[in-house]
Amino acid sequence: MSSTTTTIVEHVVLFKVKDSTDPTSSDAMISRLTALISLPSVSHLSAAPILRSRSPSAAGFTHILHSRYPSKPALADYSAHPDHLSVVRESVLPIVDDIMAVDWVADLPPAVAALPPGSAVRVTFVKPKEGGDDEIVRVLGGIDVSGRPIEQVSFGRNFSPGRAKGFTVAFMSVFRGAEEMDAVEGMAEVEAVKERVRPLIDDLIIVDFVVPAAPASL
Repeated sequence: MSSTTTTIVEHVVLFKVKDSTDPTSSDAMISRLTALISLPSVSHLSAAPILRSRSPSAAGFTHILHSRYPSKPALADYSAHPDHLSVVRESVLPIVDDIMAVDWVADLPPAVAALPPGSAVRVTFVKPKEGGDDEIVRVLGGIDVSGRPIEQVSFGRNFSPGRAKGFTVAFMSVFRGAEEMDAVEGMAEVEAVKERVRPLIDDLIIVDFVVPAAPASL
């Protein structure tokens, strides 16, 4: 980590809400998850419906939670907190068919932990072919966002394999809004990165979401 970056622990959870779920129940899940931003260990937390699933393996996932922490122990404190456990037990597990979660450590510029409402985020989970992890991470580390519509990128190796379904590398790109996110489609630099990593990948999960405004009560 250089003097111009700070360590952030990223935590992303994908939820597959049952088709039979009443919308009020899924809304309550999002509301209760969002309220966990009040826990002292949390630097940022947003929960929202998925805007777009952009890969076959992402099909079926309906909602996402993205949160950030200053350290792995802070993430552990959040995971074990009674309020978090209550939300999972009462508002998540009764209405979901599937959950997956990926955690990684990223070096980001200081003071960017909290993403502004309206930010558009693309999350990519990678299941590399054997031996492909190092090269994929190296390529991601060489991405230059200067002069691009990308506000920040975050990437790293998953350190919590239990619920990651074999996906071992994560990449997140943050944009000012959905229009800026759509503008990168087809850009030569983006396509060049895809061409470099495509032979190294066994499977991908790609989803987009928009950071919602915080409820007034928060």
